[in-house]
Amino acid sequence: MPEVVVLRWGHRYRDKRLTSHVALTARALGASGFILADIKDAKVKETVEKVMARWGGVFHFEMGKPWRRVVKEWRAKNGVIVHLTAYGENIQTSDILQRIKKTGKDVLVIVGSKKVPAGFFSEAVSDFNVAVGNQPHSECSSLAVFLDRFFEGQELSKDFVHNANMKIVPQARGKKVVKV
Repeated sequence: MPEVVVLRWGHRYRDKRLTSHVALTARALGASGFILADIKDAKVKETVEKVMARWGGVFHFEMGKPWRRVVKEWRAKNGVIVHLTAYGENIQTSDILQRIKKTGKDVLVIVGSKKVPAGFFSEAVSDFNVAVGNQPHSECSSLAVFLDRFFEGQELSKDFVHNANMKIVPQARGKKVVKV
């Protein structure tokens, strides 16, 4: 299975928690890494590191790297770039997911937070512009749907025991957490 890394472009002050949620969604739903482009936010990094220390798994986190450099480096590695946008090809009504998978290449998923520059839609930046529905909605929800469809639900049974201190035990009622 190809590697999937999420690039978060933009980080508005009011969205700091949402950026953390996007990173945690990426981790929980199968991405191998997260890049917070152009800025550094110690709080987001701290949140991700706390989750990793407690719940385990392998997931890399970077921040402060310019998005243009990330795109250039990804292309140099022969990866494809997917831009999640409400204006893209609909993931349900088109064959875009099959076309992405058919490349067999590692995938960089760009998720915005504020209005992205028009250039993000161009071939110079994105190989694929993907919409999870063509209505305004949260970037966190579009990332979750994209990753679930991309990994065909297999990410939901992923084992995070590597470096884990805690593990949730699934059950019909209540909460059960055990030390690993």
